Amino acid sequence: MQIDPVKLTKQNPLIDDYRQNRQRIMQHFDYNPYSEAALEKRLASLNERKFDRRRLSEALTSMNKKWGAPESAYRNIKRLEQEDSAVVIGGQQAGLLTGPIYTINKIISIIQFAKKQEVKLGKPIIPVFWIAGEDHDFDEINHIYLPENYSMKKHTIQHRITEKRSLSDIPIDKTHAEKWVHHIFEQLKETAFTNQLYESIYDCLQKSNTYVDFFARFIHHLFETEGIVLADSGDPEIRKLESDHFITLINKQPEISKGVYQSVQTLNQKNYPVSLEVDGQDGHLFLLKDHERILLTRHENGEWAGKQNELVLSEQELLDIAAENPAQLSNNVVTRPVMQEMLFPTLAFVGGPGEVSYWAALKPAFHAAEVEMPPVLPRLSFTFMEKRVEKALNSYGIQAEQVINNGAGDLKANWLAAQNNPPVKHLASEIKDAIAKVHAPLKEVASEVRTDLGELADRNLFYLQRDIDFMEGRIRKAMEEKYAKELSEFSLVEMALHPNNGLQERTWNPVSFLNKYGSGFIEQLTNEICSFDHDHFIVYI
Repeated sequence: MQIDPVKLTKQNPLIDDYRQNRQRIMQHFDYNPYSEAALEKRLASLNERKFDRRRLSEALTSMNKKWGAPESAYRNIKRLEQEDSAVVIGGQQAGLLTGPIYTINKIISIIQFAKKQEVKLGKPIIPVFWIAGEDHDFDEINHIYLPENYSMKKHTIQHRITEKRSLSDIPIDKTHAEKWVHHIFEQLKETAFTNQLYESIYDCLQKSNTYVDFFARFIHHLFETEGIVLADSGDPEIRKLESDHFITLINKQPEISKGVYQSVQTLNQKNYPVSLEVDGQDGHLFLLKDHERILLTRHENGEWAGKQNELVLSEQELLDIAAENPAQLSNNVVTRPVMQEMLFPTLAFVGGPGEVSYWAALKPAFHAAEVEMPPVLPRLSFTFMEKRVEKALNSYGIQAEQVINNGAGDLKANWLAAQNNPPVKHLASEIKDAIAKVHAPLKEVASEVRTDLGELADRNLFYLQRDIDFMEGRIRKAMEEKYAKELSEFSLVEMALHPNNGLQERTWNPVSFLNKYGSGFIEQLTNEICSFDHDHFIVYI
């Protein structure tokens, strides 16, 4: 498997500075994830803390058993009970068929880094993937994109959810889900892998009760030998473990909210974009009421209320819920990382560019809870290069890195223009300039005779130039028809490497590649060694 690093030119400045270990951004974190000494220090720090490893192991075993986990996962859960073990952890929402490819890329990153650090540190390092089952935005996960006619088409499951229910609590509508799976496979060309892939996905679906179940079963299927341990943030067993930690988050809310708000302002002043909307009254917790998650705020008088005043609780009432019925509570984007840190002995957190950006604001939240922020490692980023796409690039002398960063639109337009000599656009512009020059004396005479004739001369010039534009358009259309095959190859390159004006991993779902190549390429890539120092990699499959 050939894997080549490439440089991304359009990343936000925060990520660039973070990779360069610049102090102006690193001061917002507790550790440099690229430093071996820092990771050794982090492991030593974890050894001084106490984690309820037995109950965590029991909860993880129960969850992974429900998802038909392979034996490799149970072995790693058992290893987590060892006092000197740690985890490399990251997470994502429970997307259909994994969601965009970046989910797969993140899991590969977690597994690779855990293996690497286990060898270097000589301690059990377990890969853990945290499924954001407590999230309630179903519209974010209810679809995938597949290639069709040189563009990406969205395929949405016809299951309408009107409540703000956690994904962990949304039962799968099996009728709609089965129709959706059938529809997806109708879009795929049959290969030697199609039947087996269909049977695996259908089996995962039939054994699942929720969308989180469906996601988890498919992940275990894809990474059967790698020992990835899955955890659902919305699982009741996890909630029981979080009870005391919810109490901490409630008591420390003023420090958390004020600190994160000030941190966001500081980052903005440094021109670091952070996608967090916060203020000093945010509770950063949700409360479950009538199957819906209600985001809480804390008033100056100490009361906690819904954003729309759907409910009002005293702080003691909220503390009682945390102690007696923690399943009613869940975290938001600010407190979830802190909760994760209090549950797991985390050697490193692996996140995407957006996560690294907003984690930059969270150091005060961790410190308010009297824990450190773990080392935050930007995940590996991949573009999968198929032979037909590589062939098209070579045919026109195009560099893959150029398309990954900027797309192929300008390259396509420039190539078509070059098929005329001189280019028709340039020629039309010259003709219009010449007409305007020749026409000028006529307009001058007309204006001298009568004002309205001068205005008529202006319209006359407009019509003449419009006819040139029309002719230019007809020539261009004829050129597009003449070179349709060549232009389709530019469209193929754009769709494959820069779909929807972004990275492949943010739009493509892996099912297209799994159908063509089987799951072997994922297994092979997982067992490669990729440097986390690089922005991005091209993987030739």
